[in-house]
Amino acid sequence: MFKKLFTQKHTSTEGDEQTIAGPIPEHIAIIMDGNGRWATKRALPRIAGHHEGMKTVRKITRYANDIGVKVLTLYAFSTENWSRPKKEVEFLMRLPEEFLSTYLPELIEKNVQVQIMGDFDSLPQHTQRAVQRAIDETSHNTGLILNFALNYGSRTEIVHAVKAITEAVQKGELAPHDISEQCISEHLMTKHLVEPDLLIRTSGEVRLSNFMLWQLAYTEFWFTDVLWPDFDEACLLEAIQVYQSRNRRYGGLEEQTK
Repeated sequence: MFKKLFTQKHTSTEGDEQTIAGPIPEHIAIIMDGNGRWATKRALPRIAGHHEGMKTVRKITRYANDIGVKVLTLYAFSTENWSRPKKEVEFLMRLPEEFLSTYLPELIEKNVQVQIMGDFDSLPQHTQRAVQRAIDETSHNTGLILNFALNYGSRTEIVHAVKAITEAVQKGELAPHDISEQCISEHLMTKHLVEPDLLIRTSGEVRLSNFMLWQLAYTEFWFTDVLWPDFDEACLLEAIQVYQSRNRRYGGLEEQTK
């Protein structure tokens, strides 16, 4: 696991200077929740909350990159989100296009690499084009991996993995006794990424919502009542500091991890 020691002075929105000193999570996954409630509280349409949440994505991506996070996975649209009102879904499918067309030059400048996991082929063509362009134009970047979970569902991901492994066994390419945890991990959409060290969910909800169920087995969870559009660098800093205070035992005893 990534154990980089990083010290940085950070000025929060309240003007308080704070310092990060300790291991930075290599992979942070975030369930971005609360855009609609943020808008409703302000008597705005739900899409206004999604648009404001897009600005938070930019802010958190920049900060995560600055402090040395290697992978930032953002739950942008689940396979269940198709059941939302048609106009909202159409707007959500336009957001990646708007975000990437607006901020792609900055992502390239900051050495950020854009990736995606999910059912890419079922996305609208305009969404596919925008995402694919960002993937292509940042493919050689070596900094933070900005991994969007877009049209993603963990149970579907696991089903596809099981089917792929079954087909490999039927073809004689894989023996049943070779099926292991590592084998399953290598058939998931995150096979090229380390598993998340820290999961953050905003808005006060305390559930995984079909997100990375296999990969989060030993991830540290941090929940906040802050709605995603209000989530800022100070919130991420707090989550990291809580993460740093925990002892990750991976099923063993505390003295075994020292």
